[in-house]
Order: sequence, then structure tokens, then C-alpha cells
Amino acid sequence: MSGAGQASVGRAVRKLVLAAAAAGIGWGAGLAFARGLPSEVETVALGELPVQAQETHRRILSGGPFPYTKDGTVFFNRERLLPAHPRGYYREYTVKTPGARNRGARRIVCGGRQPERPAVCYYTADHYASFRRIVP
Repeated sequence: MSGAGQASVGRAVRKLVLAAAAAGIGWGAGLAFARGLPSEVETVALGELPVQAQETHRRILSGGPFPYTKDGTVFFNRERLLPAHPRGYYREYTVKTPGARNRGARRIVCGGRQPERPAVCYYTADHYASFRRIVP
């Protein structure tokens, strides 16, 4: 690509970034949105989840107690598979995995202002590689 062509591409990228910023979309959130991931997260009924996930969900709504020290800590959404929100919006909780010697790969991630009253919760069985929004 010629120098003029590279400059043209650079200007187009800068315009895109500035437009996203003006719309309040961060760079990472804009990429995730462009991939269509946050708005297209599959759903799963709470009753269809493993019994251990249902128990973890009950503990979340009652404020604990939680068996793991990491439960209730901030989830940073580094994978950008969930809708973008300010840091501290999401919290993660371990779903026990029968036979696992460690915390395993299963988690529930909930978002909202009050941890005991989450606005939304997601289940992952593969340590954040994919999520399904939990519905009643």
C-alpha cells in the first residue's frame, strides 16, 4: 500500500475511533458490539442449569455465605463477551464442579448496583469462553 493509501486508512480509523468515543462507546466495547456478541448472548432457564449453579444463584440472591474467597469479587469482563459497563458492575461466583480438585471452570457472573439484587446474571461452563444469560 502506498504512503497516501496508508494515510487514508489511518484517517478513516481515527474517524471511527472518534465517532465511537462521541457515542460513548469505548474501543473494546465498540469491537465487541461490532462482533455482535453482547446483544446476542444466548439465554438459559435457571431450572435448566446444573443443581450446583441453581444453589450458587440462590446464595447470590441471599447474600451468601459463599464457599470460595473469590466469590463476589469484581469480574473485569476482559473477554468483552458481556455488555460493557463500568468497572465494578459485574461480580463472579464459583459454581461447584463435582470431582474437581480446584474451583473448576463453572461460574455465574452477575451485574448490577447491588450484589444481592443483580440486574442480570450469566452462566459460563467454560471459564469465560462463552456466556448464557440466566432467565427465570
